[in-house]
Amino acid sequence: MADRLTQLQDTINQQADNFCNSIGILQQFSTPSKFPGFDRSGSQTPQQQQEVTDYAHLFATLIARCAKDIDVLIESLPNEDSSTELQVASLRQLEQESQKAGERLEDVVARGEVLLSQIQSALADIAQSQLDMQHSSPSHISNGNGIGQEISLPSNNSYPFVNSNSNMPDSKPALNTGF
Repeated sequence: MADRLTQLQDTINQQADNFCNSIGILQQFSTPSKFPGFDRSGSQTPQQQQEVTDYAHLFATLIARCAKDIDVLIESLPNEDSSTELQVASLRQLEQESQKAGERLEDVVARGEVLLSQIQSALADIAQSQLDMQHSSPSHISNGNGIGQEISLPSNNSYPFVNSNSNMPDSKPALNTGF
């Protein structure tokens, strides 16, 4: 973004363009003077008169809006009363505010890191608990009526491999019903 002086210069240039264009439109649609000796054959039609009125209104609006923008930019420029000491004091105040904001940011980051480590620790505990549950095989399964059934499983959690070309093994794991 440009500084205020550059913005002001651009706006003044735009205003000059508005003035030049409005004069050009006036010259384009103007009628000959009514002084004796001039031909009156160049009088305007109602449509041309409407266009001139439209252009006049358009350029009046553009010039007024641009003049307001120039006023706003001029008012936003620093005063002559603004001394070097005041500017230095203002910069020091801004520096102090920036330093305080930086300290607050460091505190927030530190708290965030603590929370992150707590979350990571909790996730590690959850993952370890899930792994422990998967590796422990239940030796007693309840059937819902309070009477359990004993199931003997191979101790190494491996099951015999069955080849699709061979027959199923004859021996099946024995189920102890506990009765």
